[in-house]
Amino acid sequence: MLKGIDPLLSGDLLKVLDDMGHGDRLLLVDRNYPAAASGKQVVRLGEASIMRAAQAILSVFPLDSFIDHPVERMEVDDDPAKTTLAQDALIALASESEGRPLEFAVVPRLDFYERAKGAYAVVHTLDSQPYGCFILHKGVIFS
Repeated sequence: MLKGIDPLLSGDLLKVLDDMGHGDRLLLVDRNYPAAASGKQVVRLGEASIMRAAQAILSVFPLDSFIDHPVERMEVDDDPAKTTLAQDALIALASESEGRPLEFAVVPRLDFYERAKGAYAVVHTLDSQPYGCFILHKGVIFS
């Protein structure tokens, strides 16, 4: 038990987040995503929703401030303008966490799977909302 650390952040997940370096990518995905197929380390969060997982992760994970879009989302129904409620909520949470307005980079579904091969690790939830797949780019801490 650690004081001030979200209890959803297990030792395994904290180690992954800590071991990542600037520019490394973390996948945060829903139950339908083929997490094990990526060949990367998978941390399973069980019944936690994407939003709950993002809230915990972003409490300790700085997003990259050197790139325009440190958060990427899977494109919905081949329409880059279309979003889900979960996607809208996640970008609002990320913006609040970073203290600056953020916008997604939108990645077509098949391209998302290719980009996922370059990720450091995968955080897998059992969230059943469709298109709950995100790439978070790790930043640096300046203080």
